[in-house]
Amino acid sequence: MDKFRTLSKYYSHSVVNHGAEEFVNGIAHTNSIESFWAYLKRGIIGIYHHTSDKHLEKYINEFTFRFNNKKLTEGSKFDVCLANSKGRLTYKQLTSEK
Repeated sequence: MDKFRTLSKYYSHSVVNHGAEEFVNGIAHTNSIESFWAYLKRGIIGIYHHTSDKHLEKYINEFTFRFNNKKLTEGSKFDVCLANSKGRLTYKQLTSEK
């Protein structure tokens, strides 16, 4: 829980107590995260069909971006994506063993 306290400086974090059969606590509920995991699984199965351990974080980052920006227009999504780009990914970087 200390990690969550550190993150609270930057992010809003709420909890529910499943042990007490609590699934909603104000605006905190399990539906959001369950919805995200379902969205990620559908995306991987429907688009990529397979993921490698090496690139799993990249797949999750892509679907996190899609999920968090789903209300934006396609043009706005493109603008946000382009503004947050960090340069090119070379084929060598993509295919290296690291």
